[in-house]
This record gives sequence, C-alpha cells and structure tokens, in this order.
Amino acid sequence: MTRLSRRSLLTGLAAAGAVSLADRPAGMVGALPAVADNPSAGALSPAERKTAKRKLMEYFSSVAPKMLRPAMGILRHPSISPSLPGDAYNTQLWDWDTLWTSRALFHLARMAADRSLFNQVGLHAQGSLLDFLDHQSDTGRIPIMIEVHNPDRFNCLSSAAPNHRNQAKPIFGQLALLIADELRSVDWLRSKFDHILRFYDSWISGNRASLGLLVWGDDVAIGDDNDPTTFGRPFFSSANLLLNSLYYADLRASAELAHRLNRVQDAKRLAAMAKEQGANIQKYCWDPRDQFYYTVDVQCVDKRRELIPWDQHEGMAMSWKCLPLRIQMFTGFLPMWAGLATPGQAAMLVKQHYLDTKTFNSPFGVRSLSRQETMYSLQFSSNPSDWLGPVWIMTNYFVWKGLKTYGYHAEATVLADKTLRLLADDLAKHGCLNEYYHPETGAPLGQKGFLDWNMLVLEMA
Repeated sequence: MTRLSRRSLLTGLAAAGAVSLADRPAGMVGALPAVADNPSAGALSPAERKTAKRKLMEYFSSVAPKMLRPAMGILRHPSISPSLPGDAYNTQLWDWDTLWTSRALFHLARMAADRSLFNQVGLHAQGSLLDFLDHQSDTGRIPIMIEVHNPDRFNCLSSAAPNHRNQAKPIFGQLALLIADELRSVDWLRSKFDHILRFYDSWISGNRASLGLLVWGDDVAIGDDNDPTTFGRPFFSSANLLLNSLYYADLRASAELAHRLNRVQDAKRLAAMAKEQGANIQKYCWDPRDQFYYTVDVQCVDKRRELIPWDQHEGMAMSWKCLPLRIQMFTGFLPMWAGLATPGQAAMLVKQHYLDTKTFNSPFGVRSLSRQETMYSLQFSSNPSDWLGPVWIMTNYFVWKGLKTYGYHAEATVLADKTLRLLADDLAKHGCLNEYYHPETGAPLGQKGFLDWNMLVLEMA
C-alpha cells in the first residue's frame, strides 16, 4: 500500500548507506557480501532459529493486540489497523494489508494458545470485512482504503465509467474464507456474500481486457507501488500479475465459500471463472523463452483501417492480443503461490530464477525486482514505496509459500531462516521493525515501526 509518512533520521542514514552500495555497476558483484553468491547461505542452526523466533514472538505478542481497533468514525465495526496507535496509518483500513495482517494475527494467537486474542482477532477481522462492504458503491466497487472520516480517499467510487481510479484488490473472498476457516463457521457471511459477487462484476465490467485478464485503471495504490510494468504506464494497459494472481485466488476462495453456503450454481460459476482466469494467466503470462511469468501489455490493437483507410488490402492478421513486459518482478513467482504453475514451470522458476543470486536470491530473501534489470534501485522512498529491488517480508512470504506448495522444502526453510534473521536483527538493533530492507546488508529502507504483514514470519518459521 502507498506510504505517506516521513522516515526517521536513523532509517534515512541507513538507507543512504544502502543506496551507495546498491548503485555500484552490475559488474562489481564481487564487492557485495560473499554470502550473496551462495543461495543456500543464511540457514540458521536450530538454536539460532529458536532464539530468533522467540524474540519475535515476544515482540509481536506485546504489540500486535494494539492493532485491534474499536469501532471508530465511519468504521462502524471493530477493525484491524495496519499500525500501532499514534502512527499515521492508525485511522486507516487498507485492502490487502487487512488480509495478511488477519492471517498473521490468527497464527500468532494460535502459537500463543491465547483463546481471548483469537476471539478478538476473529471479531475484528469480520468487522474489517464488513466495514469494506458497508462502503461498496451501487456499481459494486469497493475502496482501496477507508479512513475514519473519509470512506473513499482515492475517489474510486465515483460514477465515471470507465473509472480509471483503482478500487480495492480482489482479496475479500480470501479474507472471508480465512475467517470462515478459523472460526469454523460461514453463517455470518450469508447476508453479505452477494456483495463479494457484485465486487467481481464491477471488475469484469470496468477492468477486464478483451483477452480475459484484469487490468489496473491507473498506477495508484496497486500494492507493489512502483512496479515498472504498471507504474507510469497508460490507463487500462497493464494486466498486472499481482492483480490477476490475487483475482484467481479470490475466485477459488469464493467458490469454496459458495459451496459451504449451499449456493450450488454460484459455486459452479465461480469455479468456472477461476479455471478460465488460470488458463488466461497460463496462456498470456507464461513466457516459454525465459521460463518466467510476466505482466502483459493489452494495448495491442490493429488500427490499419483507421490509420490507412484508403488501403483495402487485408494483409496479414495481427495474431497476438498482448505483449509480455519482460521485466522480471517478484510477481513472476505468484503463480506458484496460487498453485497455478505446473510442476515443470515451478522447477524452472526455482532453479533458473529463484536460486540465481545475480537476479532474485539475496542474503535476506527475495529481491522485489531482479538485480539485472536497469530499473533496479534501492531508494529511500515514501511515496511510492520502493519495489525496485528491496526485500519485503511480503515478497519473501509469497515465494516461501510457493516453494512449500511445490515441495521445495529445503529451499523454503532457508528462505524462512533468512527472514527470521532479518527481522530479529532489526528488532535487536532498532527496537522495532521496518517496512522493507536492503537485500545485501539488511539495512532498513522503509517505514520505521511497520508491523502489518511482517508478522507472517511466524507462519514461515
């Protein structure tokens, strides 16, 4: 999500040092820490793993309950804040942050065997979802972010059609299924499930390209803020892999919810939609040359009749509907997280890309952008937040989940250990955690005090 706060002086100094290291020419890889040349480096001993996990568990147990916010302003239900009281984000409710933070908080409560906390997380996760649905427009759109006194900061609910302003990411089916699984009940969703279906309809009517993939309207609050395949590009042009992978996962989650709600026809329709979405990702986003998944540009339109109307020769047809944007973002691994990649594709993603220390694999996890891309930059940035190489715990989690799903357990363990070490060291040095990190040094580059999806490290551990 887009971050708007100032950073502390300490974090700024750390980032300044990190930038000077990151900006060295690509040929000077030898100047980076030797551990960067070994994708298996970073594993912890059992004792180190236990200590790091205990320290993080103690920290999260002490501060995470403060993220559970009572009903406030236009947020009529108890909800989950992305930050602690006093932070700039404490009066906001963000879309996908709510999904990941809810998941992490449920896991924390289970690990702590804290039934009271577990029940409170369930109440606040439900409330967060209901707060979003409370502010759904007549056309089905849902805001990315709601503030205590402003239901639509990004003005995505206006009646403009098509509306280029981005609405919430498709995560509400996943959030509802998470809550249903944890609370072992779906009855609370019965009167609200149609809201989720209307939300999908709004995506299809306003943001689906002719080839079947969803496109972002503009580049605001897309999650991975300055992803070069979307950031700065024309409206409605980017069939971003993050967006489409989330949509695939959400359709599958909602199909399961419909099944549990005994809505047989909806379950069949949603399952068919998910199958079609998965096929479109495979057809248009998998690149057999590079053995990687790419976001695609959907602006490919044959305009010969418009531009040269006097030439009546039909000529060769334009046989492609999109062009791959061959920029290697961490999003290329998301079909593994979603369980969409074939075993063969997963093998190539792991062996050819994930394990390559020249591209994604770093001492502290997964670079958000391949180090070989010309846009690679470890900047100290507040808006947009920097996804051009820094390690985010969210990127580590996505790839870790994919590794586990496809049976790469040793690789997943090393990635989990890297993430544990990164956050435990940050906590020891600064007394809190940060939003994103330098991939070679572990220096914090983002918002000081960030919690949110950082807590997913407990699931990884």
